Amino acid sequence: MAAELFGRTADGRPVSRHSLSRNAFRVAVIEFGAAVTAIVVPDRDGRVANVVLGLGTLEGYETVSPSFGAIVGRYANRIAGGRFSLDGHSYQLPVNEGPNTLHGGPRNFGKQLWRTDESNATRLVLSRRSPDGEEGFPGNLDVRVTYSLPADGVLRIDYAAVTDKPTILNLTNHSYVNLAGEGAGSVLGHRVQVEADAFAPTDATQIPTGALQPVAGTPFDFRTPRSLEERIRTGDPQLAYAKGYDHTFALRGPAGTLRPAATCIDPGSGRRLDVWTTQPALQLYSGNNLDGTLIGPSGRIYRSGDGVCFETQAFPDAPNHPNFPSAVLRPGETFAAATEFRFSVM
Repeated sequence: MAAELFGRTADGRPVSRHSLSRNAFRVAVIEFGAAVTAIVVPDRDGRVANVVLGLGTLEGYETVSPSFGAIVGRYANRIAGGRFSLDGHSYQLPVNEGPNTLHGGPRNFGKQLWRTDESNATRLVLSRRSPDGEEGFPGNLDVRVTYSLPADGVLRIDYAAVTDKPTILNLTNHSYVNLAGEGAGSVLGHRVQVEADAFAPTDATQIPTGALQPVAGTPFDFRTPRSLEERIRTGDPQLAYAKGYDHTFALRGPAGTLRPAATCIDPGSGRRLDVWTTQPALQLYSGNNLDGTLIGPSGRIYRSGDGVCFETQAFPDAPNHPNFPSAVLRPGETFAAATEFRFSVM
């Protein structure tokens, strides 16, 4: 595997960028945040382009990145008030999005340097220890993420973790996809399908109410392919809270089984992405908070709607909603999950 120095952290630690490849399919990952910085795939005419958003420098990933391509945790998505209880103990996390904790806090896994344990042309294993009390979470957590290219056009992400105290855990990859190419502008014309019959409505701070609402008759019905732009500006309060799509869908089928979660197609380029996962839920995020202040490697600015995220994960705020599937990890257990991003052309 090719590895090169991507930069040095503010405190002087070197950060490598690793390149995986299988024929014309190429993926780049940096050790900071275990972040995917590029996924290069051909279009229907064989022209290749990077289809994920990112930044040109390590400093950008350290200081201003909205989790571009990163592995976020210890708890991806939101926890209400940054508070949860576990086995009779109460925990307070730092709040970093209004009154709530987002993605595990301001120093979440996406803002940490990971260690490279294994690398070759089609496989990269990164790991880190999250110490007891990091961002307020209990237990020493040893976490490992494996990026691999098991077939042409397939990026697989395997997650594994163990703990020495009861804790909560929710890991996801936060890549922003633009199948027309990084910096190509809005993705709202992309056609999306989500394998879900229900979604989790939220309050005004985007914390789930605890209900699961059928998608039928709502702007969240992606059971058949629809463009993101078709209903994103309807007056639904849920869309107003999030300034677009930023919602959790309850995926069909049993968690723990690799099964289809979502499909995304760019009609212009013919590129297609199929997302498969073992996780129970998918967060669909339409890049609403991109505001023109960030410039990608293409030299073009990112505006609202210029990328879409398919974040396979547990349910947000699950520790505070007993009706949601548990996100508790206990000593002696091994957390394991997998997601595949399968690229092809139409």
